Amino acid sequence: MKCPHCDYSNPEGAKRCLTCSHKLVSPDYPEQDPSKLFYEFAQLVDGIPSANRSVKPKFQNIFSRVFRKHSDIEAERLFIVGTSLTTPDLEEVEATWPKPWLFARVFLFSLIAFIGLYLGVSLFKNINFIPGLIVVGAFAVPFTTLIFFWEMNAPQNIAIYKIVYVVFIGGILSLLVALVFYDILRNNINPVTIGIIEELAKVVAVIFFVRHLKYKYVLNGLLLGAAVGAGFAAFETAGYALRALLSGSFPSLYNTILLRSVFSPGGHVAWAALTGAAFCRVQGDSKFHLNMLKKAKFVSIFLLVVAMHALWDSPIPGIFPIGQLVLMVISWVFVFWMIRIGLNEITEKKKRLSVP
Repeated sequence: MKCPHCDYSNPEGAKRCLTCSHKLVSPDYPEQDPSKLFYEFAQLVDGIPSANRSVKPKFQNIFSRVFRKHSDIEAERLFIVGTSLTTPDLEEVEATWPKPWLFARVFLFSLIAFIGLYLGVSLFKNINFIPGLIVVGAFAVPFTTLIFFWEMNAPQNIAIYKIVYVVFIGGILSLLVALVFYDILRNNINPVTIGIIEELAKVVAVIFFVRHLKYKYVLNGLLLGAAVGAGFAAFETAGYALRALLSGSFPSLYNTILLRSVFSPGGHVAWAALTGAAFCRVQGDSKFHLNMLKKAKFVSIFLLVVAMHALWDSPIPGIFPIGQLVLMVISWVFVFWMIRIGLNEITEKKKRLSVP
């Protein structure tokens, strides 16, 4: 089916264009039928009639389903969202809002895997477990945090395979860009320049993925930014863990993985998520141009994350770990504030659609 907006030839049955996400209508696939899956999914997960659900979850209810029992079917239905066939229309978003819970299961599975690898190294003295220990230890918490952002993406328009792609490609791209900046400023490296270099590198990677109008929501930027930040954090942690191992100290290896994992949700992941959301907020439905990076709504968030990054790396005596914990709290206050902005954006767009 050819998209009337960009002329891309989509496969038959596609609900939205794979390139521009424009809504497709076919007489063979009535537009009201595909939504049935999402109403059933929402009712299954929430257990609340669609008329009583809201796209604005209260903060105290966000984690209300973490400790409830969930079936494999619920997880499977979560993982099918985001394709051209399963992305809900904006009018349906209110009825398909699930409260996040899968991230907690991902963390539990990762923890079990890490413990198994740890026992293989420490108890059985098998060095073949070390690469797995480093990889799982480096990715467990950043990826868990990323799944939380994925579940909070109300538009449900980004598939999980796309997120994995952004984690690896975006993480590597941002690290390479950071190395270029480090090479340019090699004689002026301090906490402030480190914050500018690494946050700017992640912004470059985020813009690469969200510059297309397919990902035009604030919550999309939050998610894709978190994916870039998760990749950056995981690869960086793996590198530091390897350095600790090469120093000949297994306790140093474990401490490196543990400390960086504990603080990763409030570091690279949250900071990149904030800048990604800020960029999508200023881009809106417009095509990308450099002047967007000069807008106050983006610059203010970018300067905020740079300041937090600089303080995080500050050598001020006594700042660790209390300072990092305070910065984590501040980061997540702004994350939830940005989520609220994203939800309000959806509400406003739904209102505009309803105006004749």
